Amino acid sequence: MTFDLEYNSERSTLIIPEYGRHIQKLVNHCKTLPTKEERNTMALAIVDVMGNLQPHLRDVPDFKHKLWDQLFIMANFDLDVDAPYPKPSQEEFLEKPEPLAYPKSASKYRYYGHNIQNMIDVALGWDEGEMKEALVYTIANHMKKCYLNWNKDTVDDSTIFNHLYDLSDGKLDLRGSEEELTESKTFLKKRGGQGSSGSRSKKNSKNRKR
Repeated sequence: MTFDLEYNSERSTLIIPEYGRHIQKLVNHCKTLPTKEERNTMALAIVDVMGNLQPHLRDVPDFKHKLWDQLFIMANFDLDVDAPYPKPSQEEFLEKPEPLAYPKSASKYRYYGHNIQNMIDVALGWDEGEMKEALVYTIANHMKKCYLNWNKDTVDDSTIFNHLYDLSDGKLDLRGSEEELTESKTFLKKRGGQGSSGSRSKKNSKNRKR
């Protein structure tokens, strides 16, 4: 009795490794069947097995469509069968997606978060008046709170005003304003109080366990 041994160095590269070499061999064999009827029958069986090997795809919309696309990919787009979905092209598969643009908040002052930029954009669309002034000072106060969460020390109002001026492209200018923002120690005290209450609750839970 003789055995045909295969070494990994002699095997072809798997196109979709998640399905294993046996599925790839079935796909290769399906391509060699002489009649389309035979190929259709085997292709349906292969797709069913692929679905059982990847049960998480059942929660994905059009999972059957995805399985058929993967079948054609493993066949190098050279499989003559009657699929229930349009056959994908190799050009579509190799096409690179367009690069995503980075949000404005990602390049500078990241500790403020993207929501601050959204709030600034909303304020820029408001008409001048008391409501807009109140909104701008609310934004500046929230910026100060975010800054202290990142810096954990203190910050001058002038720094926040400069950052607001920069983020609004010079359209919201509080520099030189006599009105003051909430004191840094108020934000730090609130944060410290939350931490101490949390630690007290942990201690109380430990005492109850004892």
